[in-house]
Amino acid sequence: MRDIVDGLTAWRAAGVRFAVATVVRTWKSAPRPPGAAMAVCADGEVVGSISGGCVEGAVYELCQEAIRTGQARTETYGVGDDDAFEVGLTCGGTIEVLVQPDVVLTEPDAVLAAIRAGAPVATASAGTAQMVVWPDRVAGTLGDADLDRAVARQAEGMLALGTTGTVRLGTRGQQRHDEVSVFVQSYLPPPRMIVFGAIDFAVAVARIGRFLGYHVTVCDARPVFATRKRFPDADDLVVQWPHTYLESTAVDERTVLCVLTHDPKFDVPLLEVALRTPARYIGAMGSRRTHADRLRRLREAGVDEAALARLSSPIGLDLGARTPEETAVAIAAEFVALAAGGSGRRLTDLDTPIHHR
Repeated sequence: MRDIVDGLTAWRAAGVRFAVATVVRTWKSAPRPPGAAMAVCADGEVVGSISGGCVEGAVYELCQEAIRTGQARTETYGVGDDDAFEVGLTCGGTIEVLVQPDVVLTEPDAVLAAIRAGAPVATASAGTAQMVVWPDRVAGTLGDADLDRAVARQAEGMLALGTTGTVRLGTRGQQRHDEVSVFVQSYLPPPRMIVFGAIDFAVAVARIGRFLGYHVTVCDARPVFATRKRFPDADDLVVQWPHTYLESTAVDERTVLCVLTHDPKFDVPLLEVALRTPARYIGAMGSRRTHADRLRRLREAGVDEAALARLSSPIGLDLGARTPEETAVAIAAEFVALAAGGSGRRLTDLDTPIHHR
């Protein structure tokens, strides 16, 4: 839902009624994952998407109905249903969609503010009832105190992991699978992308990182290059020696590190530090000759082979990229494929599932 937050915030500020449709479960080759959302306001404006266009028309009508009635509703669209073909769901999958009018949402302004600020929060929805779970408090009720406590525990665990999905419990929170389905959606701070080296390629990498939902930091020791004018898409600009900055900043298992310095006096000390972090992706720009020299220097510095195996260099997938923009696409394609378990090959040459997560 992160992509519709600005639209919902604007409607709340203007006092405009709306309904939110969220994918809560999927089967087979569904076009969007659980958590994908679209919203419709009383004036007919639409933000977001739940199926890439397959069922949006039908869901639009459900949202308008929810605005009129104030009632939540769940609908399933699958290729085995005649209605599914009528609304265009021909991808081979099935999706279950929860439609909620704004009047049933719990503390919507606080939730929207938390998501916009990158603060952790989870929502737990069951029909017209909703709970909101922050790390330090819980708001709302699903109608039973025992159920609320059980759902809060589940939501806290899912929030810590950043996972989204459906939890099935008994009406009083028992570990059962046939009475109450609660959709828990977690919102963690955006993952970080740190780009080292304020070169022209970094401008394009920062732009695509922002587009993919990363909190982008650009770091360079040279203040004349690390400027807001050159990097309008960066969330943060840091003028500091790269390895010094990396030693002092937070890096976790979702962080992407792109080393574009292309200079041994910068990138070797930086990579020594980077390879000690839990970063999900560490890529370094350079030719194969540069990479070989870099590996030699890192080995001389005491970096072991297991750590060196984590380094993606030369950075990016083989797309035949030449321009900064093409190179940024190649870099992004590599870390997206790595995170999702993709092969990086052409889908037309494969017979494996399209969606890996």
